[in-house]
Amino acid sequence: MDSSKELANEKIGKLLLKFSIPAVIGMLVNAMYSVVDRIFVGRGVGSLALSGVAITFPITNVIMAIGMLVGTGAAAVISIKLGKKDKNGAEKVIGNAYTMTVILSILLSILGIIFLNPILKLLGASSETFIYAKQFAIILLAGAVLQNVGFGLNPLMRSEGAPKMAMLTMLIGAILNVMINPLLIFVFKFGVRGSAFATVISQTVCSVWILLYFTRGKSLLKLRRKNMKLKKVIVREIIAIGMSPFAMQIAASIVTIAFNTTLKRYGGDLAIAAYSLITSITVLILMPLIGINQGAQPIIGYNYGAKDMIRVKKTLVYATIAASCVSIIGFILVQLFATQIISIFNTSDTRLISIGSNGLSIYLKMFAFVGMQASFSNYFQSIGKAKHSMFLSLSRQIILLIPLVLILPNFFGLNGVWIAGAVSDITSALVAAIFIVVEMKNNSQVKSLTS
Repeated sequence: MDSSKELANEKIGKLLLKFSIPAVIGMLVNAMYSVVDRIFVGRGVGSLALSGVAITFPITNVIMAIGMLVGTGAAAVISIKLGKKDKNGAEKVIGNAYTMTVILSILLSILGIIFLNPILKLLGASSETFIYAKQFAIILLAGAVLQNVGFGLNPLMRSEGAPKMAMLTMLIGAILNVMINPLLIFVFKFGVRGSAFATVISQTVCSVWILLYFTRGKSLLKLRRKNMKLKKVIVREIIAIGMSPFAMQIAASIVTIAFNTTLKRYGGDLAIAAYSLITSITVLILMPLIGINQGAQPIIGYNYGAKDMIRVKKTLVYATIAASCVSIIGFILVQLFATQIISIFNTSDTRLISIGSNGLSIYLKMFAFVGMQASFSNYFQSIGKAKHSMFLSLSRQIILLIPLVLILPNFFGLNGVWIAGAVSDITSALVAAIFIVVEMKNNSQVKSLTS
């Protein structure tokens, strides 16, 4: 059964599993980079080093944002061109994507290293954590191009029909990161530099693997030197589509800056370290939700285009149930085992464990509703209503969260920071529910008018 017939006729549950499982595994693997870094830094170097690494999170986000800008945009353009049987055009996109990734990453490295000191102070580094933050960030920035070639070109493997190869590439990087991190930190005593080097080395291997795949491997499309010259039309297409995930990554950096600034005021360096652990755990639970929604997206989009609203609604229901199950399980585990989860990262600093476990429990108090919110937001993206999807995504991260982080600590102290996360989760879920109810009513009215 070809892909179009499959999307139109296969059972929704079977389809969702087929499309979602590789995406879920890939997302979890991607999330493991930050989790592994924090575990080994927390256990092998200490709480202040953990706080220093946390300060650099917006820098990591910006590096990833470039990969997403090019990778997501190029993948979508390639899919469209392959749908039109334009293989030559798709290969030109790969060549342009590679060149864009290299140029943008090198520019980021140069500017980031030149202005690193004021950037770290802006991000909230204290006199105690500054040295750790600088040691970690300068290595990540220097290796930005080595990381982003793999990160940016990985989605292109999926777009040409090789999702398992894309997943395998990410697995290789994650496994290497887990192996190299303890070696450099505990054996060679590199401290936070060891963790940064482990990240760059593992992702460099992924980059080399992907380049070999597109040049000498069994790929449908090839990376050719003649296609590396930038073309305005292709660059514009890539940027237009990739701008949304790019903006979301930048938004995440802005949120982190707001959090770090407030946490420094109300809880100091340990609170910043605790927040880095909380975000790592949150991202780890969020990744399966994103994977489920990535699996649902082509099913919803295809059937919406075919005007088969029964399959569209069924897919939305299945995806929402699956995502809600994940978020509810995550919520229960966090509420029952917050202390044990935080202790995975550091067993000796009782204050860090206390602040972290309390913060984790409060911050994710309404996390059970996030699965629903994510599925509803993804629905609008799947049917081409990007503005609705962007608003719902930003409502949780920017529109609600940042004001709450700045206001609530004035009344509740450090706990106000954690409460902001919970209030943002439940409020954005309610807003998303209202959007979806209105959308379904409008669809029903349109159907009755056209029937």
